[in-house]
Amino acid sequence: MASSSPNLGCCYCPSIPKLPSTVPFSWSPFPSSFCGSNGISQHRAVFNSRAWAKFDKFQDEAPQEILEEVFTSSSSSSSPSPESDQQMVQGEEKEEDDSCLPSDLEGAVQQSSQASATFVSSGGMRAIVELLIPQLQSLDDEGAQAELWQLSRIFLDTLMEETGCQRVKAIFPDAGAAALLKYRWQDAAFGFSSLSDRKPVSTEDEIVVMVVPDYQMLEYVERITSELSDDPPRPLIMWNPRLVSEDVGVGFNVRKLRRYFLSTFTVVYSMRPLPSGAVFRCYPGLWKVFYDDQERPNRYLLAKELISRPDAEDLEIIFGDVNDKLEKGPSFFDRAAGVFSSINRFMKVISR
Repeated sequence: MASSSPNLGCCYCPSIPKLPSTVPFSWSPFPSSFCGSNGISQHRAVFNSRAWAKFDKFQDEAPQEILEEVFTSSSSSSSPSPESDQQMVQGEEKEEDDSCLPSDLEGAVQQSSQASATFVSSGGMRAIVELLIPQLQSLDDEGAQAELWQLSRIFLDTLMEETGCQRVKAIFPDAGAAALLKYRWQDAAFGFSSLSDRKPVSTEDEIVVMVVPDYQMLEYVERITSELSDDPPRPLIMWNPRLVSEDVGVGFNVRKLRRYFLSTFTVVYSMRPLPSGAVFRCYPGLWKVFYDDQERPNRYLLAKELISRPDAEDLEIIFGDVNDKLEKGPSFFDRAAGVFSSINRFMKVISR
């Protein structure tokens, strides 16, 4: 892989803005009428909504007790005093442990695109974005596929906006998906191709994004990656790749793939919910392990930051320490231990 930075004159180095606590998508529990003539401040509603809209807690409705808190606090402060205004501003400026986490799934996709743009603009060449949440792991039904394609569109549009590059190529898993999406998205500014195309990339492409490449197409993935390393080298982003999974086993080929191919990529964004917390990374930040805030439902506290991705043993130790600190017996740790025990053997084998 070439060590020199690509000549991306169209790209600049964007900062990663702090996402608003809620992203105005259709899932929001607040109808538009809640933020207008009924006297409830839009600013107040957005601030309080962070109590539940966090990470893997993508709920269609807000918890009733939180809604009551929003309405009560808003109505009781219809004529706020200067002291209360100052306290509210100070409270909003306070940095929470989980303030870096996205508020919903679409916000996470936008955040991952911003992280990718920062990586590419700083000279990075190979990146991975992974959203390891259940609703994106199964593509058996048409609805799940449609949602995945729509999220990939958000990623690609945001990437072009953040980098300023107009020659972005999206490579989809097969020719059928590429043709269908090209027909549906006739207004898209990025290019379309598939992994099996005779010539999926051209010299004019400045950034290439592989959308959900899987293990069955690994040969094509490696070939395209090699081509992009030639002069001129161009950045490659794999969005939600499925190159390693328990379904394909943990033999020599998987270990080789992990050691010699995937190790050349940088995970610029990772979002992985756990039964009692979450693992999160947003480039250029560190890897972060969160655990559930026992006092505030659907909020997280930071357990530890790491330079590299925590493996199953790291998570066992971290959550064990959290459990000792909470002094609430084995219940907290037991909820997390099930996941670790199920993947621990798999992770050990493919990490060799």
